[in-house]
Amino acid sequence: MSDAACPDGDGIPCLWMRGGTSKAAVFLARDLPADPDARDALLLRVMGSPDPRQIDGIGGGDPLTSKVAILSPPSRDDADVDYLFLQVFVDQARVSAAQPCGNILAAVGPAAIERGLVAAVPGETAVRIHQLNSGELALARVQTPGGRVCYAGAARIDGVPGRHAAVPLMFRNIAGAMCGALLPTGRACDDIDGVPCTLIDNGMPVVVMPAAAFGLTGAEDRDTIEAMAPVKARIEAIRLKAGPMMGLGDVAAQSVPKMTLVSPPRQGGAIATRSLIPHRVHASIGVLAAVSVASACLMPESPAAQVAQLPGDGRFRVEHPTGAAEVLLDIAADGTVAGAGTLRTARKLFDGRVFPAPETQDAPQG
Repeated sequence: MSDAACPDGDGIPCLWMRGGTSKAAVFLARDLPADPDARDALLLRVMGSPDPRQIDGIGGGDPLTSKVAILSPPSRDDADVDYLFLQVFVDQARVSAAQPCGNILAAVGPAAIERGLVAAVPGETAVRIHQLNSGELALARVQTPGGRVCYAGAARIDGVPGRHAAVPLMFRNIAGAMCGALLPTGRACDDIDGVPCTLIDNGMPVVVMPAAAFGLTGAEDRDTIEAMAPVKARIEAIRLKAGPMMGLGDVAAQSVPKMTLVSPPRQGGAIATRSLIPHRVHASIGVLAAVSVASACLMPESPAAQVAQLPGDGRFRVEHPTGAAEVLLDIAADGTVAGAGTLRTARKLFDGRVFPAPETQDAPQG
């Protein structure tokens, strides 16, 4: 055996967190390369991409479990922590910072306290989060009895077994977070390839389309839609045209906009959804995507409004394949959305060190 130093090194400090219905590796920025290209190359090796199974990394072979949150001290006075979200593609050597993630946002407050970036107070700790992807602020309230994060509680969200401590999230001034305007085209409904679409960005760029326009009821499960290659091809063709219309440019290599099919609610909610993120069918729906869809329900010309059942209390239950996401809209007197909130849960899964795969030029083996 050679006396040469082992290339594995000492690993990298990492928190593995569930946030909402997703999971992410959480790092401190100081523990990763400052150069974005070097950082992304390292994260691909951490997750085991590109490989459909991510067998040589900690990713779970699904976009929902191949995510990264990078935390750092705040760069603005009105925030407590900076949060950069990165989507690590599963079967491609790509890492995208094109959009924030509302599910992983729920894990940021607890993780910031765990890592000492934010000091906990007894009872409940408010954490002001600067989302670097969009430049917007979010407020998370973390349960901290005795000055320590507590993940146990009575809150339940669809798509996650059991009950956990609630992490309420509130957003302000998120309209046009990535596109510059709530309705980038200035219209509540655009026709793209004969399909009525609402191009909207209330925290997440989303194209809202009627499921019926694709011959679907909107009740189809995830696997059924995944197997519909012609339908997915039509949706992708619309996405590629919607990108420039939303001011996002060529989105062929981007993970936005998200594509959401809407239909009448079936479980007592406000609206039913099936979302593509953008090429795989989402097991649920992203937090900020749900906010955008709920906002579209208030626009009479939108295909969302044509099928929605508007709640009287501003609490929109956005149905998805595994349940529903609750969105609270703060509706101003003029009917516009002044703010939005949602309730998520989060949990620390492990805290330790992750050991990325060694650098190699070999193609992944199937």
